[in-house]
Amino acid sequence: MNEIVIRPVAQKDNARLATVIREVLLEFGVPKIGTAFADTSLDVMFETYNQNKSCYFVVEENGEILGGAGIRQLENFDGNVCELQKMYFAPTARGRGIGAEMMKKCLAKAKDFGFEKCYLETMPYMEEARKLYAKAGFQYLDGPMGDTGHYSCNVWMLRKI
Repeated sequence: MNEIVIRPVAQKDNARLATVIREVLLEFGVPKIGTAFADTSLDVMFETYNQNKSCYFVVEENGEILGGAGIRQLENFDGNVCELQKMYFAPTARGRGIGAEMMKKCLAKAKDFGFEKCYLETMPYMEEARKLYAKAGFQYLDGPMGDTGHYSCNVWMLRKI
């Protein structure tokens, strides 16, 4: 039987998690600059999210990492807003309700951390992800908030926590 586990990222996950995320980004044809692909944090996810008011969860099945998602303070923004970050899943994880469960877990942590709103950035052609975000209460914005450095991401969404 396949056992799905959602747990906090561990240092031992860094290399495999970076590979999974980059593979998903390449699969979707995401530009390698101005997106999460270029983030130096991809190779040190444990260290990046092992900070105050920050968390990252990985999803694994039978010991194999299938993806993850995290919450952090929105960069270069003066306000009590977090960002849903680096939510990517391998093809074998999609269509199984894992994304919805992961988002629920991240938003619950954001609430625990005391954030008032959650922001995210994505791409127009990531249709299934955008549907999932909308279903979770995220609403479209006309422009970006803060400055994440992801200038190639041109869909912005926000929801109250």
